[in-house]
Amino acid sequence: MTAPVSTAAMINARRADSATKRARVVAAVEQMARQGEPISFAAVARRAAVSTWLVYTPALRQAIEDARTGQPGRTRAEGTPRNEPFGAATDLALARAEIARLRAERDTQQRQLQLALGARLDDIAKADLVTRVEELTRHNSELASTLTRYRTENGTLAARVVELEDDLAASRTSLRRMIHANNRPKGGHTP
Repeated sequence: MTAPVSTAAMINARRADSATKRARVVAAVEQMARQGEPISFAAVARRAAVSTWLVYTPALRQAIEDARTGQPGRTRAEGTPRNEPFGAATDLALARAEIARLRAERDTQQRQLQLALGARLDDIAKADLVTRVEELTRHNSELASTLTRYRTENGTLAARVVELEDDLAASRTSLRRMIHANNRPKGGHTP
């Protein structure tokens, strides 16, 4: 028995939310018309904080198109051809103004984001940074001592290689002499 009651409550809440959003759209259109702001579907949706699909519903669309028609430089519904010569120029001027406003808004948001990121970086504890620097310094010292040890070992091994090459050369010379001495004929004759 509680399920139908909660379903009805959810339906009523949804209807109330929809009515509130529609009222915000109508209020935004009226406010923009009073203030002489350019009225567009996207601007109305932004001002009313609703989705753009909502402003395109038939009743709200008609209200917005009526408000746009009543604006100076807006004498037609969107999509119908203009008869006045300055209509395109007015549309262009309105579009440029909207672009300039959007760019300024973007720049403002970009500055705010930069400040927020800077504040976040400032919030990193200095102790953490000092600890990290000390850790990196210690690691660097360890690597430097390891490098020194390997260089010393390399020098020792290089000296050992030279010594072994000298021993090998001496052994080869001695072996050649022995082979030469053994290959001489005995008794002093040479054939």
